[in-house]
Amino acid sequence: MSRIIKMGVAAAMEALKDAELPMPDAIVTGTAYGCLADTDAFLTRMVEFNEELLSPTSFIQSTHNTVGAQIALMLHCHHYNNTYVHRGSSFEAAVLDAQSLIEEGEAENILVGSVDEIIENSHTIISRFGIYKESESNKLLNSGTNGTMAGEGATFFVFSKNKETGSIAKLEDIKTYYKTNRKAENIIHNFLMENNVRVDNIDLIILGNNGDAKTDEHYNTVAQHLFGGKRLVGYKNYCGEYPTSSAFALWMAARMIEHGKKINDETSPKKILIYNNYKLKYPSLYLLSAC
Repeated sequence: MSRIIKMGVAAAMEALKDAELPMPDAIVTGTAYGCLADTDAFLTRMVEFNEELLSPTSFIQSTHNTVGAQIALMLHCHHYNNTYVHRGSSFEAAVLDAQSLIEEGEAENILVGSVDEIIENSHTIISRFGIYKESESNKLLNSGTNGTMAGEGATFFVFSKNKETGSIAKLEDIKTYYKTNRKAENIIHNFLMENNVRVDNIDLIILGNNGDAKTDEHYNTVAQHLFGGKRLVGYKNYCGEYPTSSAFALWMAARMIEHGKKINDETSPKKILIYNNYKLKYPSLYLLSAC
């Protein structure tokens, strides 16, 4: 297995173990880059061998649905299995698909996740566009400089129709957009209105600040106009910036609710809002509550 497949399989198996679910009714995965290392290896060998006598292994493992397929093979799962490749909204597409399956009665327990990796060549190519910071720094958030920090990750959840014994949190709603002309403040306000939630009812807001001066200005403006005095935290200082990083934010929110209950149920966050806007083109919102 390549590194990204190991990452995805390990995260998926941990999620199933924690949920005590031996077999999911469906597997839905989101990824923007897919298996970069295998793609790079295959393309490199094409050049080196003049497109002759090529081993098919790297090509077979380079497809975006490899992680979901490998999980199914290990579980001997013949149920619904789909992978979404929608750049900055890949994970959101996977969650919405899982939501549809549950609402339509097609499945009750679904393994949902995302996986993206970064390799040396992809980092070099993306760096040419000025996406990443040129100098290393221990400070990422509110650094006031251009560029962000490269990241990668594999995150998986088990979504269930009903509350189970080991359920951590309830996903109240999710919303995603692409290149919308609507202001972020309006998007968030309408999202909360649709769920009959006021800003005062939210215990914690997780924002997608990534250390880039322009991007941080966007989040800071939203925070000032909507969330003055509320508890705000970032998450990309832990995982870096990558297209499906919102999955990490959702995992972090769920863990905050879980560990908060263990420490002090009265002071633990009961309702968490996540707002991420990858490259300022893919705004997405999650509303999570304790169950």
